Amino acid sequence: MDVPFDPWSPAFVADPYPALTELRERGRVHWFEPTRQWLVPHHADVSALLRDRRLGRTYLHRFSHEEFGRTPPPPEHDPFHTLNDHGLLDLEAPDHTRIRRLVTKAFTPRTVQALEPVVRRIAAGLVADFKKAGGGDLLAEIAEPLPVEVIAEMLGIPRSDRHLLRPWSADICGMYELNPSQDTAARAVRASVEFTGYLRELIAVRRAEPGEDLISALISAHDEGDRLSEQEMISTCVLLLNAGHEATVNTTANGWWTLFRHPEQLAALRADHSLLSTAVEELMRYDTPLQLFERWVLDDIEIDGTVVPRGSELALLFGSANRDAARFPHPDTLDLARPDNPHVAFGAGIHYCLGAPLARVELAASFGELLREAPGMRLVEEPRWKRGFVIRGLEELRVEL
Repeated sequence: MDVPFDPWSPAFVADPYPALTELRERGRVHWFEPTRQWLVPHHADVSALLRDRRLGRTYLHRFSHEEFGRTPPPPEHDPFHTLNDHGLLDLEAPDHTRIRRLVTKAFTPRTVQALEPVVRRIAAGLVADFKKAGGGDLLAEIAEPLPVEVIAEMLGIPRSDRHLLRPWSADICGMYELNPSQDTAARAVRASVEFTGYLRELIAVRRAEPGEDLISALISAHDEGDRLSEQEMISTCVLLLNAGHEATVNTTANGWWTLFRHPEQLAALRADHSLLSTAVEELMRYDTPLQLFERWVLDDIEIDGTVVPRGSELALLFGSANRDAARFPHPDTLDLARPDNPHVAFGAGIHYCLGAPLARVELAASFGELLREAPGMRLVEEPRWKRGFVIRGLEELRVEL
C-alpha cells in the first residue's frame, strides 16, 4: 500500500503536516520503498527509539558493510565519509563516549555562558544594519550570518575567512538528504576536502600559538592521557558548524514565517516579550527544522507487531512526532505559551544535540532583538521552500520594517 509521503514533491515539502497526520493514523511503522526505509511517525516511538541501543547512527563498530548486507560507498566519496564518520553525530560507543567526554571538557556550559554577550552583540549589529536598510531578506541578512558568526568566533576562524564556511556547510549537508544525486555528492566531497585542508592548517597554527578559542581548547582537552586525534578535531569543528547553524537558521526563518501566518500569536509575543523562551520551543515544535533522522537496526526490533530486521534503516520523522496529538494537545495549533513541550527537535539519547543550549541563546537573541527594534516588521511576499525535506527551510524571507 502506498504511504502518503513524498519528500521530493515541492507541495509536500511546503506543507508535509496533513500527509504526516494521515501517516500516523495509518499506523506506527511503514515501509517506504523509494528509500528502502521504515518510516516511524509517532512521538512515543521516535522518542523511545532515539534512546534504544539496538539502533545506531552507524553499524561499522559491529559489522562490516558486507556483514550488514550493505554496499560500501564508492571510493570517490571517501573524503566526505572520513569527515562524517569521525564526528559525534555518526559514532557509537565506545568512540562516541570517549569523544563526547573530551569535547564536553572544551565545550562547557561556561563556554556557552561566556558567548551570550557575544551572541547579543552580533545579533544587535545585524538587526541595526537590517533596520537601516528598511528590511530585506531576513534569511540572508539575519538568520544565516548570526550562527555562522558565533561558531566562527567560538572556533577562532579569522574574519577574512568566514565567508567560506556557509557554502562548505551547505554542500556537505546536501549529503544528508534522501537519495542524494551524483552532483550533490561531488559538491560534498569537494567541500569536505577544502574544509578539512583549511582546518588542518588552522589547527597547526593553534598548536604553535594557542588562543582562547575552542580549537585551542580541543587541542588541550585530555582525559586520563587520552586526546582527540587531528581527524576527530576536524570532524568535531565541522559538525559544530553544520549542526550548530542549520537548525538555528531554519528555526529563525521558518519561525518568522509561522508568526506572520498567525497574527494573533505574533501580536501576543510583541505585547509580552517574556513569552520568548516558550515561543522558541513552540516554533521548533510547530515547524521542525530537521524533519527526519536515520538509525540503523543493529538487532531485530518489533514495532506494533512488525518485526524490523537487523540491517534495516529507520527514518524517524521528527516533524511528525512533534505534531502527534497523543503527546501534544491541539498539535496543529500554534501556542507560544505552551507549557508542556517535550519536542524532539534536538533529538534524544546519547546523540542529543550538544549545541542545544547555544542554539537557544542564539534564537532568543535574534528573535528578541527583532521584536524590540523592528516591532512593525511585515512580510513582503510569500516565500518559496528549498527542495530538501530532511533539512527543511525557505529560499528567502523578504520583509519590510
